[in-house]
Amino acid sequence: MYQIKIGAFLKELRKEKELTQEQLAEKLNVSGRTVSRWETGSNMPDIGMLIEIADFYDVSIPEIIDGERKSENMDQVTRDTAVAMAEYSRNEIKTGKQKVIGILMSAFGMFIILSALSIFPSDSSWGSIYSILGSILLIAGIYLIIRPLMAKRSFRILTVLGCIALLFIVFTLSDYIAVTQFNQVPRFRYETSYDSRNPDQLMHKTIFFTAVQKNPGTKDEQIFIVK
Repeated sequence: MYQIKIGAFLKELRKEKELTQEQLAEKLNVSGRTVSRWETGSNMPDIGMLIEIADFYDVSIPEIIDGERKSENMDQVTRDTAVAMAEYSRNEIKTGKQKVIGILMSAFGMFIILSALSIFPSDSSWGSIYSILGSILLIAGIYLIIRPLMAKRSFRILTVLGCIALLFIVFTLSDYIAVTQFNQVPRFRYETSYDSRNPDQLMHKTIFFTAVQKNPGTKDEQIFIVK
């Protein structure tokens, strides 16, 4: 490929249209400097722009690449191939962006979860709220990462459900360990109740067990699982 020859041909085509570099740039939605680089051969249009240029000048892509006019109309097969290549290139770029966004979302979600579990005390509802928000970001990021890797939607859904189940297990285990090993109330409780018959204790219910908090806020405080 001789870039100088291609540039000279592009310049010739522009002059045939009686356009300045700035006028052509405006029609193609590029800068005048970009057009100048094409015509001097210092830079070449990408495949997507090549299609637009060929359409605009009513020449074929092989003619532009060879730097000379060979036929009146653009060969349809060549055009279709170029369009397919341009579409493939755009899809690759889109897929790459999705992966990057997915990785960033997953990392940020994990950061929120770890921060919520380490910063907020177990008896604060904010820890569970931020953990759930972080989990949503994490799952959404994982979905963006696996979306281009798994063609079948059912596989993607199963993977997401598996991640949700795994997080659910991790949160449940963290509550169980907090109660049994560190004498803390379960963070992911869905109900805290008080019984007037037992004024010195609170009941914290989770999906799998109930924890009793005796003498809350005192030095004799005890937390244990009753079921």
